[in-house]
Amino acid sequence: MLKKAGRAWRVGATGISFFAFGVGGLVLRVLVFPLVALCVREPARRVAVSREIIRHTFRAFVGLMRGLGVLRYEFIGLEKLNRGGQLILANHPTLIDTVFLMAFVKKADCIVKSGLWNNPFTRGPVRAAGYVSNDDATELVDACVASLRAGNNLIIFPEGTRTPACGTVSLKRGAANIAVRGSRTVTPVRIVCEPPTLGKGAKWWHVPESHARFRIEVLEDIEIGQFTAAGKAEVMAVRHLTDHLQQLFTEENPGHA
Repeated sequence: MLKKAGRAWRVGATGISFFAFGVGGLVLRVLVFPLVALCVREPARRVAVSREIIRHTFRAFVGLMRGLGVLRYEFIGLEKLNRGGQLILANHPTLIDTVFLMAFVKKADCIVKSGLWNNPFTRGPVRAAGYVSNDDATELVDACVASLRAGNNLIIFPEGTRTPACGTVSLKRGAANIAVRGSRTVTPVRIVCEPPTLGKGAKWWHVPESHARFRIEVLEDIEIGQFTAAGKAEVMAVRHLTDHLQQLFTEENPGHA
């Protein structure tokens, strides 16, 4: 009986959390960011202020979910994520992985799907923060490299979408291409959620029997030189780095056969 009551509470609490997220995005778009645009005239400064507002908003959302008993989390090595100009690559088991990282990483940038630029709840924050758009694939890598060189911490999920329910991690090569072309050290982040929740194909109300426990661990940096040394072709360096990351995330993925 208590388990059923606890699960029912978490279903309601999850709904409240996502409702608050949607309302918060609308408030940012309608009130907050127009005020920022009015008060902060210099474009670069306006972007920086907008990103800081989003960081604190996401931090509040994570705090809300924790306070309502929806989840618990442990962040290991957080101090390694705020060095500036970092390429942060993470696996993607749940819907809110982006929120977690954006909430705790200062000067965070990310690649945003074109649909979010027109979504009424997200377009205000996305446009104000000047995140990298994936509209033009031919310019995407250059835009990401430019962001890193400007000192931003670029967060990318190389899978491109959430890990499927079977647990098989499959990485695309875009993130490795950015690392190789930009000659950037990679900071990998491993995200584990037990019991699984908000995964690919799962409805938000399909909550587990107990609250979800997130373990977010910043692993040791991967120096890009080991993949590009001795005049290795760029395409081979990208392939080898992708394979390395694939193995890293697969080995540490609980339940993967």
